[in-house]
Amino acid sequence: MEYRPQIIASDLDGLQVISACSMGAKIRVADIKYLLSNKVFLLSIERTKVETSQEDKRINSILRFNDVIKVKAKNIDQKNKELIIELMAIDYLKNNNDYEINLMFKNNAHITLVVEALEILLEDQNEIKN
Repeated sequence: MEYRPQIIASDLDGLQVISACSMGAKIRVADIKYLLSNKVFLLSIERTKVETSQEDKRINSILRFNDVIKVKAKNIDQKNKELIIELMAIDYLKNNNDYEINLMFKNNAHITLVVEALEILLEDQNEIKN
């Protein structure tokens, strides 16, 4: 079995690390999935490997959010499956018993996830060869 590097976040510090590692990531609209019955939100992202000082290395990663009970998107043409959006930052707010995770993209686009608990995973898949 191949080892795949991953970062797991369950608090603000971990989320900030994942946000920094994902900043500037490119995401195709077709690669955004919400699995309602599993309460999982998935993004397949193409990002720079910044956490290991390999800024010249591009990598495909999966960004997974667990315990998602609601998803709202704004300023994203969800019918255009080939549209590429660029992730700028990830932040969250505590809202009563739930959390709101905000994925902010270029051009004032964003996705808000309402989650029961902070459980986020960034898992590398494979290096992108030039």
